[in-house]
Amino acid sequence: MAIQWFPGHMNVTKKAIIERMKEIDVVIEMLDARLPGSSANPMLAELTGTRKKLKVLNKQDVADPERTTEWLAWYNAQEGTQAIALDAGDTAPAQRLIKACRELAPNRHGMDKPLRVLICGIPNVGKSTLMNTLVGKKAAKTGDEAGITKIEQRINLASDFYLFDTPGMLWPKITIEKGGYHLAASGAVGRNAYDEEEVALELLTSLKGPYPHLLAARYKLDKVNEIPSLHDEVLLAEIGRKRGAVMTGGRVNLQKAAEIVLNDFRSAILGRITLETPAEFEQWAAVAAEAEAERQRKKAERSKKKGSGRRADDDAADEQAD
Repeated sequence: MAIQWFPGHMNVTKKAIIERMKEIDVVIEMLDARLPGSSANPMLAELTGTRKKLKVLNKQDVADPERTTEWLAWYNAQEGTQAIALDAGDTAPAQRLIKACRELAPNRHGMDKPLRVLICGIPNVGKSTLMNTLVGKKAAKTGDEAGITKIEQRINLASDFYLFDTPGMLWPKITIEKGGYHLAASGAVGRNAYDEEEVALELLTSLKGPYPHLLAARYKLDKVNEIPSLHDEVLLAEIGRKRGAVMTGGRVNLQKAAEIVLNDFRSAILGRITLETPAEFEQWAAVAAEAEAERQRKKAERSKKKGSGRRADDDAADEQAD
């Protein structure tokens, strides 16, 4: 099952970004530090073109610090891009993005040339919390549900620093399947767009290799060394038993177990976790690109065959008319 979620207001956001981009100097893209590749919007890269970019790995306080370092190096190696990690609720680190934006656009300062910054990101990545931290008041709505912000907002962080906030936006077609599951696990996707049990199983696949000790500690699982080799459904069932998600007859309620796992990940009860490395994500992206190319090739072939069939029908009709 592929994860897809692109409600109508996101298309409106896309159009607003295209219009706003005409006057923007720097684009801040907030990423989830627990899934820095999967939470980067490929459509945003197309919309922003050659604008200077600041990648903000938010929620770094609940991400794996070693993997965060890897991702910062990966993004900082990209042309015209800087990357920093922060926790949107922490006032001191939040101020770092203002400094980083000025470094990216050093010629934009003063009332005659104010620095105009657009901040974007997927739903539920923490943009609104960051905005409120920056201005010191409730400037934007916050919540743990995808799609809270639905209108563009402008906040003046200084007399010559304009920050435009946009609603959270995904992209019309998520081609990297693993990335789609990670987005759903993080809460970036609307609940009606995925099956919680399936997403929980995929989440356990990502967790049991690098973080078996965290799973064992949280769910009091025995034989931590055997966790990486357990089948995902067996692991989910064992978690359900340990957490009391048992129905009459001793059967495990896998739906309830899935809800427990997803909630524990989203609330960071499991510990500091990052679901992907740059190398892993690049591999998934390459596989997805190859699959998409093959899909387009087959689509072109079908179109060509249909065209040939129509031409044959037209020729037959012409012969009959003659």
